[in-house]
Order: sequence, then C-alpha cells, then structure tokens
Amino acid sequence: QVHLAESGGGLVQPGGSLRLSCAASGSIFSINGMGWYRQAPGKQRELVASITRNGMTNYADSVKGRFTISRDNAKNTVILQMNSLKLEDTAVYYCNTIPPGIRGVSWGKGTLVTVSS
Repeated sequence: QVHLAESGGGLVQPGGSLRLSCAASGSIFSINGMGWYRQAPGKQRELVASITRNGMTNYADSVKGRFTISRDNAKNTVILQMNSLKLEDTAVYYCNTIPPGIRGVSWGKGTLVTVSS
C-alpha cells in the first residue's frame, strides 16, 4: 500500500502564503486522482483541490484563484501552494486519493494550517 505524509503547515497571518507537501512512500503514477482535503473545527472534511495524473486540476470555489495544486509523479509528491490565506482557511489539511482510499491509502495525521492575526 501507499503511505502519504503531509507537511508544511504552520501559523500564518491573513494574506500570507504556505506551501504544503504530500510525500508518498510508493508510486502514485497509477493513481489518476490525487487531492488535498481539509477539515476545519466543527466542520466536515472537504475536498479543496484535485489533480489528475496528467495535470488536470479542480478547485473548490472557496479557494479558486488562491490555491494551486501540482504533482510530480517521478518524485511521488503532491503540492498545495496556498496564497492570500484567509481566516476561514484554518484547518487540518490532508492528502489522499480521489476518491479516498485507492491503493489502500488511509487518512494520515494531516498538517495544521492556522491563519490568524
């Protein structure tokens, strides 16, 4: 099975930027859809960005124009570049397949992003 590990979260002021990294222990080449999800306090986990094997992307309306997802199949990584961060972006961010669970991928620890002034 493929294991994913998120990193790059932290505390940032509104308007700031963070770059999140999702590192896979195995190849993600055969996995068509990869995504970044987030779960804010008291809210359901939601998909915020997705990317296909050949680079087609989709974004939740709430992050469109501010976040950019990318993947490097050779390095087995998925990146989420977050710019112009807002208070409502505060959440634990997770990476997983689209839909979740392909290749045995389970939810990891995630990485906490806190946007606060």
